[in-house]
Amino acid sequence: MGAFTAVAAVGLSIESMLDRRLKAAHAADNDLFNRQPKARLVRTEQFSRAPGTPNAIDDGTVSIFCYRVDLNRTTRSPWSAVSAVTGRLHVPVDAHFLITAWESDAEAELRLLGCAITAIESTPSLSGPLLHPVGQWEPGESVQLTNEDLVTEDVLRTFETLPADFRLSVSYVGRVIQLNAPVEADHPDVVTAVMGITPTPAPCEP
Repeated sequence: MGAFTAVAAVGLSIESMLDRRLKAAHAADNDLFNRQPKARLVRTEQFSRAPGTPNAIDDGTVSIFCYRVDLNRTTRSPWSAVSAVTGRLHVPVDAHFLITAWESDAEAELRLLGCAITAIESTPSLSGPLLHPVGQWEPGESVQLTNEDLVTEDVLRTFETLPADFRLSVSYVGRVIQLNAPVEADHPDVVTAVMGITPTPAPCEP
């Protein structure tokens, strides 16, 4: 089960998988793209296209932006019970990724986005060598990638918080990502004693 680095590892895993598939599609037919395509895991500031923006997203890119991480409430209680037995903290989370195509014309953007969707749908489970090693995964672990049904208003609200105009995007959820860590006691054991009370035995029945 992944360490606290597992969320970052899922983002890097998606980046690696999409980058490989985009480059393979370009090698098979480079006339389908305006330039060599690539995938990039990005953060908020990189959405800005203003001149001089460090590491801004450039054309020919499929960006992967993690816009929300939340606890998986369905599995949280069962894993809490497991923690009590194993002595390790187990926190199941879901990571929500916005996949966006960036190109100089609409057709090229749709081709990029179509290639990205095809890649994810044909690899809906990340496991084994598809999982980035920074996650410190245990054998047999996997993360499912499922489409998140966002209405247009939700996507528009997301872009209102970003330094960029609206871009055609699709959202996927990485589920379930296990964050695990040893449980460390932050205080010594406390022994409670009741003083000044002498227990009185119950009278015997005749």
